[in-house]
Amino acid sequence: MKRKIAGILVAVLLATIGTVALVAYVKSAKDRAIAGEERVKVYVVKSNVRKGAPMAEIRNAIDLVEIPAKVLANGAIVDPVQLSEGQVAAIDLVSGEQLLKTRLVNADQLTRVSVPKGLQQVTLALDPERAVGGELKAGDTVGIVISFEPFDTNEFVPISGQDGQVEIRQTKTANTTHLTLHKVLVTGVQFDKNDSGQATVAVLGAAKKDADASQVEQAPASKLLVTLALSSPHVEQVVFGAEFGLIWLTAEDFNTDETGTRIVTLGEVYGEVAP
Repeated sequence: MKRKIAGILVAVLLATIGTVALVAYVKSAKDRAIAGEERVKVYVVKSNVRKGAPMAEIRNAIDLVEIPAKVLANGAIVDPVQLSEGQVAAIDLVSGEQLLKTRLVNADQLTRVSVPKGLQQVTLALDPERAVGGELKAGDTVGIVISFEPFDTNEFVPISGQDGQVEIRQTKTANTTHLTLHKVLVTGVQFDKNDSGQATVAVLGAAKKDADASQVEQAPASKLLVTLALSSPHVEQVVFGAEFGLIWLTAEDFNTDETGTRIVTLGEVYGEVAP
């Protein structure tokens, strides 16, 4: 009986030693495999990026992450020199994916961009000087400046000595200008690229006129059709401005400061502006 118990104890002890040795061996083999595995750094999208987003916006949404070389996707971007400032997102970029070269294109190759959920599109016909010289591209973001000439209106003036009686006088509103909307997405731009004005020669110095003259880029001579993505209330504001006033677009990028704007009238246009 004692021999039987002793045999059982020895068997249990040997089994325990064997299990511990096996676990240690497996862990050691795994550590050796990981230690010998090649690792590389690659750009990974950390937050969703819309189609057409410029490089400044893309840079804020990606991280350089170290991963095993065996899971590196073909065409993944591993070097910051591959992130050109003239590129934009060719499609929507999804959080967690490796950033591929094929996901980026030159800005002039993108003709349309996707519309953010919940927004509408509206198209404005604008002269080139009102649309950043015709340099706008799909995926750009703009500020919208709306100006109005005086409107005829009525003013109700109490009549002196007659309680409750008023006199209606015709008057005019003030001229106004206001940078009303900010970072509005341009979803498309259309104009006839063959319809351009004559290039202007800029003379940098009269003494070296021929040597220093440079050719200025040609600008479109006809109107541009600029399509914008807007919320429903903003559509109303922009259409009212286009119908009854004048609209200018400004180039507003991801880092543009929007503070300090106000409704400007003639009395304020020469005044001091807060820094």
